[in-house]
Amino acid sequence: MRLPVWWTFGGLIAGLTLGLLMADTGLFEAISQFTNLLGKLWLRALQMTIIPLVAALLVLGISQMAQAAKAGKVARMMLGLMFGVLLLSGIVSAMFMPALLAVFPIPEAASAILVAADAEAQQVPGIWAFLESLIAPNLFAAAAETAMLPLTIFFALFAVAISGLPDGQRQTLIGFFHALANAMLTIIGWVLWIAPLGVFALALGVGARSGGDAFATLGHYILTVTAMGACVLIGAYLLAMLGARMSPLKFAKGILPSQAVAVSTQSSLASLPAMLDSAKRLGVRDASADFVLPLAVAIFRATSPAMNMAVAIYVAHLVGLELTPVVLIAGIAVAFIISVGSVSLPGSISFVVSIGPIAIAMGVPVEPLALLVAVEMLPDIMRTLANVTMNVAVTATVDRVAGDTGPAN
Repeated sequence: MRLPVWWTFGGLIAGLTLGLLMADTGLFEAISQFTNLLGKLWLRALQMTIIPLVAALLVLGISQMAQAAKAGKVARMMLGLMFGVLLLSGIVSAMFMPALLAVFPIPEAASAILVAADAEAQQVPGIWAFLESLIAPNLFAAAAETAMLPLTIFFALFAVAISGLPDGQRQTLIGFFHALANAMLTIIGWVLWIAPLGVFALALGVGARSGGDAFATLGHYILTVTAMGACVLIGAYLLAMLGARMSPLKFAKGILPSQAVAVSTQSSLASLPAMLDSAKRLGVRDASADFVLPLAVAIFRATSPAMNMAVAIYVAHLVGLELTPVVLIAGIAVAFIISVGSVSLPGSISFVVSIGPIAIAMGVPVEPLALLVAVEMLPDIMRTLANVTMNVAVTATVDRVAGDTGPAN
């Protein structure tokens, strides 16, 4: 699915610039009501697909993981390592992103930037109310209230339950959710095709309200979110050194060709042949590389919890939401589970599907995501670079541990 990424970015720049030039003019006042309506309708069109698409992708992703776990010791070892990396990815972002924003704060006057006039932080419950909310007695009521954390937990459990059904029943349900995912992806694809127009309409009002501060804030956003991806990238080198017992220099030289492909294509799938070649350069056995790397590309995206949490935390700072431990735990939990279901999606779609539930679970308004998706192509370079590097590091670690413990069974 090829989406108008550059046209969307152009719509953002054009809307901000035109809004800046038209601020406090009669022409802006005359068209602002129409552009606000247009932007809000486009935003709601994005939001309406989130819950059914997340449900379908979670069922498919977790079912795929459950089936992979039955493949033997190497697969279980790989999944355990991936779970650890994903959980640590979210925790690192929850710890370091607020600290980074404290040292390099969001530019002044940014509160009016990226946030629609009616975008307000939701009320976040205390610790006991939070724990009570983990289980929803009525799924339809939870969906109506966009209570993403209990919905996410339910569909994760539902996916695990499906994996234990007889083959015929399992395939029937998997087929249903596969069709549901395809239908939702078709709809969100239509919505994103008109993203240049929707983003332009939203950006026009933002540019008029905030002036040149919008450009500074977007640059600040890109750098800080990308920094969380850089943490995952550094973590890949540490994993190769500690887990695979490989010298950092050897790993850096071996992974370089894969990184070059990752940056140029911004696609983990397109980088798979280069990753297989890098694994061979690093001395990873063909049996390990041929099994682990394709599976990693299909179900693993190491940067998702870190960078998706970073986006939600950034928006939380924009609206002045206090990031309590309860808020961060909710974000980490959803980011960890959601990362399983969105690994095979194009960047623009996975941005909305992955970050929307995290923001909702944290009580963060989702309206800013409609504008931030327009600049996702830039942080996405770091996402792909770190994902590819971590995939090879995980493969090398699994190969080393499997070699130490004997043949897989």
